[in-house]
Amino acid sequence: MSLVVDVVIPARDEAESLPAVLAALPRSGDGWQLRRVCVVDNGSRDATAAVAVRAGAEVVSEPIAGYGLACLAGIAALRADPPDAVAFLDADHSDDPGELPRLLAPLVAGEAELVIGARVPGRREPGAFTPVQSFGNALAGALLRVFWGIAATDLGPFRVIRWQTLEALAMRDRDFGWTAEMQARAAHQRRAIREVPVSYRRRPRGRSKIAGTLTGSVRAGWKIVTTLIRVRLGG
Repeated sequence: MSLVVDVVIPARDEAESLPAVLAALPRSGDGWQLRRVCVVDNGSRDATAAVAVRAGAEVVSEPIAGYGLACLAGIAALRADPPDAVAFLDADHSDDPGELPRLLAPLVAGEAELVIGARVPGRREPGAFTPVQSFGNALAGALLRVFWGIAATDLGPFRVIRWQTLEALAMRDRDFGWTAEMQARAAHQRRAIREVPVSYRRRPRGRSKIAGTLTGSVRAGWKIVTTLIRVRLGG
């Protein structure tokens, strides 16, 4: 039986890039079937919600800005009729939605419960990563290795996870620490985690709302570190 997959896409002011993301999502593959796409409008001031509706996506509103809040709203929307697995994907088209089958393969094969799309050197477009992002990933990877003994090279937002595993993690971070919290909680519960190399492009327009500013980068870095420590201490 095919794995039923839903996609959650947090989006804030991404009306320009969102159509390309939605159009590039594969609908089925070896052992899996995409059922629905949930775009979480995270307080957009542009036509993000309207664009998503026109493309056939389900739209959920989370007016309070926060990456974690948007993801939590998406999960809540799926809970009444949950899938077998959830894919999380950014709306700015930095990730390649066409690589979703690559991430789902370990889940279909029963080799993992959580798969992270690792934006490794060689698959990243020049300029896609800031020095702060590279440092933050290296630091987070080192802490994950020290705290739980797992090898992690990236906190990439493009990821897939089994629904039952996601619910067991009891995610609660509301903003920058979301991705780190998921990996830390999965490691803390000794879940099977895999990394799969994925492509990563420079944002088609503008700059990242977090990594694109010094203040945002510092805040995100601090949040990631404190999140990992909190989970390690059982919080």
